[in-house]
Amino acid sequence: MVNLIWLFLLLSGIVVAAINGNIEIVTKAALESAQTSVTIALELIGIMALWLGILRIAQDAGLVNAMARLVRPLTIFLFPSVPKDHPAIGAIVMNLSANIMGLGNASTPFGLKAMQELQKLNKNPQEATEAMCTFLAINTGCITLIPATIIGIRVVAGSAYPAEIVGTTIFATACTMIVAIIADRILRQRYRKKYGG
Repeated sequence: MVNLIWLFLLLSGIVVAAINGNIEIVTKAALESAQTSVTIALELIGIMALWLGILRIAQDAGLVNAMARLVRPLTIFLFPSVPKDHPAIGAIVMNLSANIMGLGNASTPFGLKAMQELQKLNKNPQEATEAMCTFLAINTGCITLIPATIIGIRVVAGSAYPAEIVGTTIFATACTMIVAIIADRILRQRYRKKYGG
């Protein structure tokens, strides 16, 4: 559906430009946007490499296990069906850590690993478990304390104050995480009442 929306927007822009005799503007904008996106992507490699390296060092140094122990009460509350020392907890903690630092791309491998580990606990592989649904909700609406990727994009784009978005980012993502957790709990209770799970 989203692809159809993008296709509609692109085609309507081209048609309107052609009707107004400004088709060369569309071509110029497309080429400039392609060049800008490549430039931004290349300049973000350094930022991503730095934070991924820090996360890897933290993982190898055992900080993941330490963080997992530190947030164990929270993970027990959010994921009561997952054993305390299961590898899924470590992957969840790493995923959330990357999201908290604003590294959505870096969090993806940890998210996939967490889902694989949660699937090992799944008695019905055709259906997502409560822990999987909770993790997906939290991953999608995770709080971001340091929006590193966005700050990097703002630096590349020449922003005079690239870090001025930190406060609003923390507020907005805190709201989304709270809503995600509340919605997960409400929907879980409704599902249990309806299906007796």
